This record gives sequence, structure tokens and C-alpha cells, in this order.
Amino acid sequence: MRFATWEAGGAVTAGVVSDAGLHALPARTTVLDLVRAGIPAALEAGAAALEGPAVPPASVRLLPPLEAPTVRDFVAFEEHVEGMVAPSGESVPPEWYQAPTFYFTNPYALVGAHDDVPVPPGSQRFDFELEVAVVVGRDGASLTREQAREHVFGYTVLNDWSARDLQFREMAVKLGPAKGKDSATTLGPWLVTADELEPYRDPEGFLALDMRVSVNGVQIGQDLLSNMGWPFEELIAYASRGTQVRAGDVLGSGTCGNGGCLGELWGIRGDAAPPPLQVGDVVEMTVEGLGTIRNRVVEGLTLPPVAPARPRPRTRTRS
Repeated sequence: MRFATWEAGGAVTAGVVSDAGLHALPARTTVLDLVRAGIPAALEAGAAALEGPAVPPASVRLLPPLEAPTVRDFVAFEEHVEGMVAPSGESVPPEWYQAPTFYFTNPYALVGAHDDVPVPPGSQRFDFELEVAVVVGRDGASLTREQAREHVFGYTVLNDWSARDLQFREMAVKLGPAKGKDSATTLGPWLVTADELEPYRDPEGFLALDMRVSVNGVQIGQDLLSNMGWPFEELIAYASRGTQVRAGDVLGSGTCGNGGCLGELWGIRGDAAPPPLQVGDVVEMTVEGLGTIRNRVVEGLTLPPVAPARPRPRTRTRS
């Protein structure tokens, strides 16, 4: 089943997606409510909603499918890491192979499947990242991989918009990314329950979904989700290691390889080709079984330059 959230006439509605359109759930019910209720209850509520009238998706503004309490983003594709470290002449760090790595990103910056996305203030090297996200369906702590599979609610498409110039400056300080990843994350177009994707699972337990991204109608990248270094169950287990994950948490796969972002291609080719995203560019991502998101890049805010740190003496007492 596919769950969506949309806005029309100032009212926000959650519902179920069918071939006929969008079917509303009872008023004040959210997709996060259904995720927290669990898949059996969510499927029951969705089946009841399908008995109601349908609204054409083109007549509403699709919002992110749910309000995520937290968003973690992993870096689970080896080929993506190879491209990103290529300018330095280095290979994939051995630490990458030892355990999944992630950072927390901004849950308040989630945008809908067709929303405009402003260029972050001060950025000249704006980029996209083609990903899939898993949504946790049950609370848990220190889960095994086997237990984590029972904690999957569903999946959605994720675009981790990236200001590469801001990101690389921040990470040179051995911290971050921060503002380089803080401006927008597209989530959508809807949340697909895990059962719908089981036919795509390969013998090793990975989801072999086709992933594609284009800019202004020209395909830039294509990969299979099954090229991840770890399956989503392992990412959930690692995120829960020594702590908790909760229903509604979103975990991104990280950028796929073979042109899943411009930064990877810049690293491999040694130049900025294709060029960074410009105002007016339209980025479209399609993942098999999950749907398509399409966002237009628009002009962002012009803000004053960031103040540099002031030089300070190393005095230890007050004068």
C-alpha cells in the first residue's frame, strides 16, 4: 500500500494512493500515526480509505509522506565513495568497509515531491543525491539484522540536496556536513509499505530496484539499489546499536553510484562536468516500485557573508 500527505486549499490531508488517485484518511489522522500504529493497523485503515472518493494527484501539492522525528543519512554505496575521493588520488578508506557510516540531517528541511528547491545561501556548487530511504515502523534498541527486518514499515525516494562548496569547507574541520546538507531534502512521492517491494528482493536479501536521475530531461545517473554495501536491515540495526530507533525515523541509503550525484562525476572526470545545478534546472528521480520526484531549482536568499572567527590570545586569567 502507498501512503501520501498532501495540501489543498490550506488543508493538509493524509491518505492512500490508488490508480484512481488519492483517498483521504479520517480527519486529523497522519501517516506518522499509521506508522506508529504498525503495518496491520495501517493496512486496515488504508483499505477503509480506499472505499472513499479519489482526488487527482495533479490537483494538490504533495508534501513529504510523513513528518519524520529524525533523519539519518548513510553512505552505503562503495562506488559513490570511490568517485568522491577520486580528486585526492585516494581509494575508499578502509574504515568505510568496517561499519555503516551516517550523519543526522535536518527533519525540518523536508520538502515535497514537486516543491521548488532554493539554492542555499552562499553556494555556487549545488548538487543532488539520488537515494532511497527506509522508514522505521517500530521502536527498538540494539536490534539484530533479523530483528530489524521486522521494524521496517516501508520505503520512499530521497534526494539529499547538497551544497558541495559549503560541505567540503565544513568537513575540512573534521566535522559535518552541516549547512552543506541543511537546506532541503526531498522525500516522496509517497511511502510504499515493505510488502510491495518483496518481489524485488534478490537472493542476498537486497532490493534490486532500478534508480535513475535526470537534469532537464537528460539522464545523468542509473544504478541498482542492490549495489548497497549493506541492506537496510543492517542500517537499522547499526543505527539502533547502543541506543534507540523509533517509529517514523527515516534512514537514507546514501547516494547510489554511476552518476547518482554530480560530485561523484566531478571526482571521476576531474572537472565540473556536468556543471553545478543552476536556477531553473529540473531534477527528476525515479525509483522502480516507489515512484518519481521532480523538483525545480530556484533562486535562494542573498545573505551577508559569514563572519570569520576573531583571533584570540591564549590568556588564562582575567586582567
